[in-house]
Amino acid sequence: MGVPIRVNETIYNEAKQVAKAEFRTIPHQIEYWAMLGKCALENPDLPIEFIKEILISKNSDASLAEPFDFE
Repeated sequence: MGVPIRVNETIYNEAKQVAKAEFRTIPHQIEYWAMLGKCALENPDLPIEFIKEILISKNSDASLAEPFDFE
């Protein structure tokens, strides 16, 4: 269930542009930014690109992963 919030018009317009380019809705883009920012604040020692990759992998289909071979 979504909860309506007020967002600065500048942030809304930036989210609108990026959402279109990344094939997300505007609310999903803002949610993504919020989650990324929250993770970055909780893990200040990790690079933002690493955090982005973790979020992507958490939402990826695990059946597409290739097994790691130790040999």
